[in-house]
Amino acid sequence: MAAGRRPDRSESFGEALLGKILDSAHELPPHLIGPLVADVMERLGGRRPQVLLQDYGQLALVPLPGEGLTGGEPQLIDDSYAGRCFLDAIPVEVPQEDGVRVHLPLLDGGDQVGVMAVTLDSVDDDDRRLLLRISGLVADLLVTKHGYSDLFFDVRRDEGMSVAAEIQWSLLPPLAMIMPRVAVAGILEPAYAVGGDSFDYALNGDVLHVVMIDAMGHGLDAATMATVAIGAYRHARRAGIGLSEIYAFMDRAVAEQFGPEQFVTAQILQLDTTTGQVQWVNAGHPPPILVRDHRVAQRLVAPTTLPVGMGGSEPRVSELRLVPGDRVLCFTDGVVEEHKSGGEEFGEVQLIDCVNHLERTGRGIRAVTRSLSHTLKRARGGQTSDDATLLMVEWRG
Repeated sequence: MAAGRRPDRSESFGEALLGKILDSAHELPPHLIGPLVADVMERLGGRRPQVLLQDYGQLALVPLPGEGLTGGEPQLIDDSYAGRCFLDAIPVEVPQEDGVRVHLPLLDGGDQVGVMAVTLDSVDDDDRRLLLRISGLVADLLVTKHGYSDLFFDVRRDEGMSVAAEIQWSLLPPLAMIMPRVAVAGILEPAYAVGGDSFDYALNGDVLHVVMIDAMGHGLDAATMATVAIGAYRHARRAGIGLSEIYAFMDRAVAEQFGPEQFVTAQILQLDTTTGQVQWVNAGHPPPILVRDHRVAQRLVAPTTLPVGMGGSEPRVSELRLVPGDRVLCFTDGVVEEHKSGGEEFGEVQLIDCVNHLERTGRGIRAVTRSLSHTLKRARGGQTSDDATLLMVEWRG
């Protein structure tokens, strides 16, 4: 560039479209996200724009209402182009009589918020670039505005939810996190009546912190105990103490609040995302499963201590060095102790068979975890008498 010449700072068409979203974002009421998306899509030459949010059971994608947005019936995740976009987190283009229907994943930190869809006369690389950037901004808007309104909660809920489940969902982090070195994906069943199961995670620098818990009992009492356990875990984790000390802190918090006859089983893990070194403490929980090369390699049986709240001795910290691509599956006892249709207990052997079958598909961690939960639910005749929660961690190396 010649000395003294300023770079061209005039606004391009693409910048104007993105700027329309960014300039409105700060004070945009949640219910006007839909009309904003519709306006931006119209400027791009798009028709029939949709924003589709996943329901809490992760079975369908539900249209977000809003002026200018196309409504319609929920689309099944397992049987629609939008569902394929959602599961694989990739754009899906479908030729139609009046153009091309483009489905774009709404991604926020790897978590799938839902899908944005629009029809264009034709699609070129400039359109694809702009649409992907717009969908990224829309996903961020949906996540940011979620805390200010019940709108998105109501869209995603397709049946009545228990008070206990309301508490648990408000306690959870995003169901998935996909980062360059590590990925996490979890799912809870029954989605609308979960009581004592929960999980939490945090990526602090190079260390991933994970906990899965199962509070004794069902319903509101179990949800209350789970809330205390997760709150104590977060407090101890943020204090920067080790796994044994985290267990002791959680143990005291639950015992002081609920007495010696109430307890919470827990699996507490830390993963160094630079080396693949994983450490864990098992407090009365089923042992995790290690998946390597898309097959179950072993059950991570290790010394256990008493469940949280029962005053167990200092736990022994177990260790394992993962290799890139390894997945560690944690689950609550409701997954294996529930009875299949016909009366037989599901058991870990059946769980391992299901994991092996789904891993052969080569799909991402989020799709595998979701499919595994739904496979197990179908094997139980679509019903469960206990919470059944899965959480999978993948070290990507």
